[in-house]
Amino acid sequence: MPPVPPEIRGQKYLSLITFRKTGIEVPTPVWFGECAGKLYVKTRNDSGKYKRIRNNSHVKIAPCTIRGKITGPEFHAIARILPPEDGPQADKTIRQKYWLARLAFGNKKNVFIEIAVHD
Repeated sequence: MPPVPPEIRGQKYLSLITFRKTGIEVPTPVWFGECAGKLYVKTRNDSGKYKRIRNNSHVKIAPCTIRGKITGPEFHAIARILPPEDGPQADKTIRQKYWLARLAFGNKKNVFIEIAVHD
């Protein structure tokens, strides 16, 4: 797997594009952490993006604004729902980047998604 593209690295927001069963793209602006060439996103286990990733791990990512306007190239990637024991490390990458994430309380529905860019 290639490292995080320079167009994504250091951005504030990421458009995580997941796919419905019909193939329709669903873009969602998200906060993300970076570590060892992978990206990490926190979501809830009852969210649409979680359900779509569970059904189809192929996603696209792109830098974007807080409102989701894509500001750079899209990249194909694979998303993986992390097991609970890997959540604290993923959470740490997000909390290091966003001070507001440090204020959030834990929620039993929170899960973490690992994203790896592929060619």
